[in-house]
Amino acid sequence: MSQHDPQQQPPGDPGGRSASPSTEPGGQARARVAAAGRAAGRAAGRGGQAGVRAVGRGGRLAARRFRAFVAADGASDTGLARLTEMHTVNVAADAALTISLAGTVFALPTDEARGRVALFLLLTMAPFVLLAPLVGPLLDRFRHGRRWALGTTLAVRAFLSWVLASAVVEDSAWLFPAALGCLVASRSYAVARAAAVPRLLPRPIGLVTANSRLTIAGLVGMVIGGGVAGALSRIGPDWSLRFAFAVYVAATVLAIRLPPRVDSTVGEVDVDGTPVAHQPMGSPERGVRRMRALPRAVRYVLWVTCGARVLSGFLVLFLAFLMREHPIPGWQGPVVLGLVAGAAGIGNALGSVVGNWRRAPAPELIAGLLALLAIATGTVTAALYSIWTLVVLGLVAGVFSQLAKLCLDATIQRDVAEHTRARVFSWAETILQAFWVLGGAIGIAIPLDPVLGFTLVTVLVVLLGAVAVRSRRLGAGAAPQPGPAAS
Repeated sequence: MSQHDPQQQPPGDPGGRSASPSTEPGGQARARVAAAGRAAGRAAGRGGQAGVRAVGRGGRLAARRFRAFVAADGASDTGLARLTEMHTVNVAADAALTISLAGTVFALPTDEARGRVALFLLLTMAPFVLLAPLVGPLLDRFRHGRRWALGTTLAVRAFLSWVLASAVVEDSAWLFPAALGCLVASRSYAVARAAAVPRLLPRPIGLVTANSRLTIAGLVGMVIGGGVAGALSRIGPDWSLRFAFAVYVAATVLAIRLPPRVDSTVGEVDVDGTPVAHQPMGSPERGVRRMRALPRAVRYVLWVTCGARVLSGFLVLFLAFLMREHPIPGWQGPVVLGLVAGAAGIGNALGSVVGNWRRAPAPELIAGLLALLAIATGTVTAALYSIWTLVVLGLVAGVFSQLAKLCLDATIQRDVAEHTRARVFSWAETILQAFWVLGGAIGIAIPLDPVLGFTLVTVLVVLLGAVAVRSRRLGAGAAPQPGPAAS
């Protein structure tokens, strides 16, 4: 038979038009699923790459804006931008260190922790308070003194962070000495940085603006450092401490690379008229002469700011132990500490914003009003001890500490001669650090009674306010008349 019979065509013949309906649609369905899967994979890959690119672009944009912020108004030309970057890295490391120690230093039984903290506070803080007035004149006798002083305080904290990384794991006896050593180095860093800021001021801005900028940059560092350390601390506190070590090392390098003008003391005299190059190493009588030589407004705001530092140092240590022995009913101690610390941080940021306001009232008036507000809040907290009064006190303490310091900067810039200003600024910062230590020492020395504690610290703020008023009634200081100040 020569005619082709379609009925004889094999089912799988490619030329056949009558393939099995159960085979061909199934293969097409599988092909379509596979193609859709590949398309979805390619889309997911493109989406992931786009997300990474978006994050990268956002990070680069944020970095450019931050660099523009720190370099504004000529800060990159004078070196203030470098100092701001170094301070940002320093605060990031401090935040990592604080988060690492939050669950270790204060996690011990209250009685034992208080006794050991009190002992090491006495052994480490007291020498710092006694020797701090000697640091400035000592550094003035050595070239590159302030850059190396800043670098040393950072390098010491880097070393101690590494020591703490092992101490927290092994429960070593070095835990408290190393932790408080970090605190001493942090206080010393603040004094050394205070001497550096006036030497790097560009002409368009003044001390208040520069310090507000440093505070805002520090908040950025705190968020970044705290976030990374918080993630690492979930693995273990030693991981976040080693992260702090690495960040401190980076900050040390930045400190050493600050411009040479940080070390310059050419033409400077102390507030009592003594040339910096011929200063003795320091004595109580010299401190009294310095205080009497200050302009009245500077003396007044300085004593008010000392009250703010006493309140701040007291809250840090007193609340940490109070929440373990006398927690507020219905609230866990760490939650209360977090709320108060958060309120203090908000108050700090608010103080920086208000301090940057160009139409603010006179700094003496602001400082006095803040002291009255702190006294009223402390009195209410002692009488009506509760979570809400503590949070409000933390907020007020944050605003008081930051804004009073900015008011002090403003009066120093306004009333103290330019060739004296850096020395006054550094000396005033040393006094403020000493009063912070005093507040912390009182916080761990008194019984853990909230009424007693908050009444006592309120009385101290009242007493320092009275000293401030009395100092303003005295005759004008013998300081030289103000020279040209940066606006």
